[in-house]
Amino acid sequence: MEAGSIDMNRRDRLDSLLATRDLEAAWFARPNSFAWLTGGSNVVDRESSVGVAAAGYDGESVSVLTNSIEADRLGDEQLPAEVDIATFPWYEADLATALADHSPQPAAADFEVPGLEGVDAGSLRQPLTDTDVGRYRDLGTDTAAVLETACRDCRETTTERALAASLRGELARWDIAAPVVLVGGAERAPQYRHFPPTDAVLGDYALVSVTAEREGLHASCTRTVAFDPPDWLPDRHDAAMTVDAAALDATHEVARREDRAGTAGEVFEAIQEAYDAVGWPGEWDHHHQGGAAGYAGREWIATPDSDAPVTLPMAYAWNPTVEGAKSEDTALVTEDGIEVLTATGDWPTTEVEPPESDRSLARHDVLHR
Repeated sequence: MEAGSIDMNRRDRLDSLLATRDLEAAWFARPNSFAWLTGGSNVVDRESSVGVAAAGYDGESVSVLTNSIEADRLGDEQLPAEVDIATFPWYEADLATALADHSPQPAAADFEVPGLEGVDAGSLRQPLTDTDVGRYRDLGTDTAAVLETACRDCRETTTERALAASLRGELARWDIAAPVVLVGGAERAPQYRHFPPTDAVLGDYALVSVTAEREGLHASCTRTVAFDPPDWLPDRHDAAMTVDAAALDATHEVARREDRAGTAGEVFEAIQEAYDAVGWPGEWDHHHQGGAAGYAGREWIATPDSDAPVTLPMAYAWNPTVEGAKSEDTALVTEDGIEVLTATGDWPTTEVEPPESDRSLARHDVLHR
């Protein structure tokens, strides 16, 4: 969020929350929801699920509560000038205890606070706002550019860990954190669906996946780089791309249904049918297939029975795998169509037509080195 007052979409959603639950205030200290409300970061320790400050909305304005260590830095570097910052001595209380004393009542928070109700901010963050979309485009392009450069620069003798380290370092130069970096070389990529990097060399080919975060938004993408790839890789990658395209196509169709009641389970059904169509029935059972993205790597993950709403405009990151192959990008799905956010135009693509569809979608293919 740019400096300035809270945008109308966020305000409307929060006003509805306060009215529906008869609350005087709602507070958010989990980093993704703090970023959603303020545009800033409350993170010091990335291992903590709760940041060092809570942002609250009382029906009129946004304010922040933090300890005396962090207040000046947050005001100078992370928050719009008009946000009021209240402090408490760092040695007298933790954030939850201080918030219990500070907040008007009744109130709710997205972390455990004595005397306050709980609130799940996930539904507030969906769908995306215009402000979110603009920042998401920048994040997606930057993330893809860094990932693709790293894949072009690596060699058969590069270790998984070295490639992951260079990726994290270059993303950091773009002010992008990397909660997930997976690198699977020719030995490990066919064996596992997730491959935290090891000292193994890449060998004949590699799958490289990242989930990147900046200003609270998350973008996920995967690229495949091949030096002397196994004979089966093209067919399996084609299958993964086809399922990926089917998932995106189904997302658009389900979300635009007249009753606006489309669910993640309906998209998942299309994914299952696509696996059947490409000759890999049941392959979906070996790995989650992805879902909605935004202020979390996945705001929800689709399952066969999921009733999570498929909304527009919203980002979606589907990630089908086929025994050593994977296709994944983050795409913005709107009424008008599908826009791949994690694209640079500098990586080979293939037009893929999903089963039972007359739409073709460009998916990222294997880069042969």
